[in-house]
Amino acid sequence: MEQLDYASRATRYARAIAEGQICASKWVRLACGIHLTDLDSSARWVFDAAWVNFACDVASKYRHEKGIKQGQRIVLEDAQIFILASIFGWVDRETGVRKYREAFILMPRGSGKSPLAAMVGVIMAFFAGQPGAEVYCGANSMRQAMEVFRPAKAMIDQETAFRERFGIETSSRAIYQLRTRSRFIPLCKKPGDGASVWCAILDEYHEALNPELYDTYKTGASKRSGSLIFVVSTAGVGSTENPCHALQDEAEKVLEGTLPNERWFVLIHCADETVEWTTKEALQMAQPMLGISNDREAIELDIQAAIRNPAKANLVKAKYLNIWAGGSGNWMNMVFWGACFDQELKDQQEELVKHLPCWIGSDLASKLDLAACVRLYRDDSKGDKPHYYALTRAYLPEERVQEPQNQHYQKWVKGGFLTATRGASIDYSLLEADVVGDIERNDVRQLAYDARYADQWSQRVEEISGATRVEMPPSPAILSPAMKELEGAVYDGRFHHDGHPVLTWCISNVMTSESGAGNYRMPDKKKPEDKIDAAIALFLAQYPAALALESAYISPVVRSA
Repeated sequence: MEQLDYASRATRYARAIAEGQICASKWVRLACGIHLTDLDSSARWVFDAAWVNFACDVASKYRHEKGIKQGQRIVLEDAQIFILASIFGWVDRETGVRKYREAFILMPRGSGKSPLAAMVGVIMAFFAGQPGAEVYCGANSMRQAMEVFRPAKAMIDQETAFRERFGIETSSRAIYQLRTRSRFIPLCKKPGDGASVWCAILDEYHEALNPELYDTYKTGASKRSGSLIFVVSTAGVGSTENPCHALQDEAEKVLEGTLPNERWFVLIHCADETVEWTTKEALQMAQPMLGISNDREAIELDIQAAIRNPAKANLVKAKYLNIWAGGSGNWMNMVFWGACFDQELKDQQEELVKHLPCWIGSDLASKLDLAACVRLYRDDSKGDKPHYYALTRAYLPEERVQEPQNQHYQKWVKGGFLTATRGASIDYSLLEADVVGDIERNDVRQLAYDARYADQWSQRVEEISGATRVEMPPSPAILSPAMKELEGAVYDGRFHHDGHPVLTWCISNVMTSESGAGNYRMPDKKKPEDKIDAAIALFLAQYPAALALESAYISPVVRSA
């Protein structure tokens, strides 16, 4: 029957990719080209349609483990069929041994990688003709190893007749067949030296800290002819000094032909470098299962959010487009920031906002570096969400200002935006006098500070002015919600600044990334000379300002004299 002729479907898919009928990365096009070339001219390898159809038929017996399709039979898509067909279909013309001893597959999040890996593991364990097969799903943690083992076990458990027919049994940490003494187990450590690896599956290999596990499995697999190392992952966020990234570099050379290795199957679904990552073409190119195993609308919304907020871009690029990204990206979209410039605030300064409740955030850093205090005013009279107004003071030791490389500082001093304090270190008494004056003229509710540098300074300010000081330890727990509130106000046009160049510069220097839970990690900068002190001062003011209620002002740590 046509619908069961998986071998023909795999070849039609490869041809459609090669001819440009399906949008795909250059690496997928090269992989499909190898398939078509081998069909036409390989002397050693033959595409065994019976093996392809058998492997895909076994895979299609299983049911979805979770989600809205839970309990429904899996319907293999062409992209999945091509992977299974390539791994199980290509065999030596004379011996019947499978061509591919290793597979490297990069697919975006939500593409069904783990269930696909589970299918491969079950087929290798119980249907590949290897008595005593040892199949491992390996990872750095048992949690990750279970991401493959769990759907494999669920597939077997849901098919009672199938399980009984082949004598396959399951336990919490093993799938096994007593008749052949074959087993499929999760493992978060290296197998023993006596292990004779028939198949090793490494899921989300980008999380690996070193190549030790991969190397151990590979040497263990050398004991059996026809063994398989199956690596499947998404791209990573962070340093590209990563064993997965290094393996991908090598795999790309195999596809290009610069590193000959016909026993390695490589398939890299990603957006090409020549395609702008924000386009629909990039998404279609990287996502072979778009809208099938994932929510297309949700992904598109995430991409739009990353376009507005560059700090989200690295995570979106890595997980949806398989573009490796550095650990941190620029946080603020400076076009939106520029649109928040308020000429009236620049002209009138405090006179415009001194009637509003105010919070002062301070980042004094060390006496040798940039220090800043930001007054942040909150106005709840303009709608359901508050508007914020920021005014900035910045300080730097005069000796630092005069260093030849610091012409930007010199310009800001001349413009009145940066105060150069005499000598080689900041005179905190000058900051004290300025802040006390600000408190006297404004309705200051709290003075937020980092105790590391400003404990004594803030205590003196409190004693003189009577203002409440609040310790704000600069940590993701404080800074992430502050940054999210601030960026929301910026994008909504509810944030107002006077164009202060030091604050704008510091904001543009902020680098960050999102954790898996969607929180921002600690703000950072590309290089030491890219200061972010004024931005940190703003964040420290933003946190309590965002939490302000009509009659109470919430803070994490309050210190009174």
